[in-house]
Amino acid sequence: MRTNIVLTLTGKDRVGIVEQVTQILLDLGGNVEASQMARLGGEFAILILVSLPSEKSASLEDDVRLLMAHGYKVTATQTELTPPQAHPGWRPYRIQVHGADHEGIIHEIAHSLSQRGINIETLETGTHRAPISGSPLFTMSARVVVPPNLSEGWQADLVNAGRHLNVEVVITAVESE
Repeated sequence: MRTNIVLTLTGKDRVGIVEQVTQILLDLGGNVEASQMARLGGEFAILILVSLPSEKSASLEDDVRLLMAHGYKVTATQTELTPPQAHPGWRPYRIQVHGADHEGIIHEIAHSLSQRGINIETLETGTHRAPISGSPLFTMSARVVVPPNLSEGWQADLVNAGRHLNVEVVITAVESE
């Protein structure tokens, strides 16, 4: 029997941290099912869904303590794998947001979606400098699933929320996977 664990790690960025963490998982017979890893400021963050033999869970806890002794913050949470169609009949969409960076953009978009019962499955954001002015620009990409009984009016409401925030919101339907 296999156990599914969500493992998070944050700490100072350094060469070899991904290799070290994945070697630990490999030594335990673990398989990375999904992951996201990124340097955020001077820190490195790892978010991994790993499946490993149930009898190796205690060994993972020992290895996690070793990483913590080197200054990393680590959590390991047992979870269940979500079936590929966790929301049967829900429609997937991609939402892209672009515009001048300022506080509250993520919150307002998330609030607008939440109020309509729309589930965010993935969300990535970033900032970069405009080529000529050097002003900070914001980008966001999200994958959401929309309840089948929700009218299409949510799209116009989200675009209007974007106008209020002075950002462009583009919504596209995604082919079912």
